Amino acid sequence: MTHGSRDALRSLALQHLSPEDAETWIGLLRPGVRLEVATGCDDVVGRLGGLPALPAASEWPVWDGHGPLSFIASIDCAGLPSAALDIDLPEAGTLLFFYFDRQMDDGEALVLAEDRESWAGARVLYVAAGEEVVEHGTPAGVESYPVVPLTARLEMTAAEPWHFRIRDTFAPGAPLGNRYDHPVCSQEFLDALWEFDGEVGHQIGGHAHSVQNPVEIEVAEAVLDGEVSWDDPRLSEEAGGWVLLAQFDSEDAADMMWGDAGALYWLIRPEDLAERRFERAMFTWQCS
Repeated sequence: MTHGSRDALRSLALQHLSPEDAETWIGLLRPGVRLEVATGCDDVVGRLGGLPALPAASEWPVWDGHGPLSFIASIDCAGLPSAALDIDLPEAGTLLFFYFDRQMDDGEALVLAEDRESWAGARVLYVAAGEEVVEHGTPAGVESYPVVPLTARLEMTAAEPWHFRIRDTFAPGAPLGNRYDHPVCSQEFLDALWEFDGEVGHQIGGHAHSVQNPVEIEVAEAVLDGEVSWDDPRLSEEAGGWVLLAQFDSEDAADMMWGDAGALYWLIRPEDLAERRFERAMFTWQCS
């Protein structure tokens, strides 16, 4: 929901929360890597758009029955401050993100977390350091996005107060995904967080900046086939088993617009991340 330095976020929290609540809230922050458009002498750690460098033996990802996916982003893991994060990213190698952005069918097919048959419409590929790669041209019917170089900045990230981890700390038992009676849910604090930083942005790790409900809940609902109600503790338990791998916001410089100024999210289980099982990552997207 919000990102910035720990000191700046502590100062903001102390203006609206008791010292005890402020320190508790600060303890729930998570480090994340903000990806911003690189300029001048910025170190480049990845890019939006362009063409992917795929392993020589690999083919361009395709959603069977619909068509090839579009290439969204490439992230150089060696350029990220991975040691400062709380997720187990590879120390080297490249992460490639693909998504069926509906260029092939004029928007008829949607990739939705709740639709298992659409899951093949979003992929994460990991290319190990030193692996032989070839830059692939785009398949027929797909146009590549303009190249936008990205630089990285380590920041602390805050989840929305109705995120299940925040709720469990301040109001255990409160309805999942709803505001509750506590100062962290006060309109004054929410407005202050939004004014401090209301941008979704591009990000690796940390708390996702969800446009709507927490993205972990969306993924948990999908994995549980929508058979569990929001007041069932199994939903919160499942949601707690996922962490943000990456989020990519709409970006004018790359001609990327996800719905109505929305964002793309890839989440993964920590154990799958540790084993480099990126094919098990889950995708969802949200827009306003």
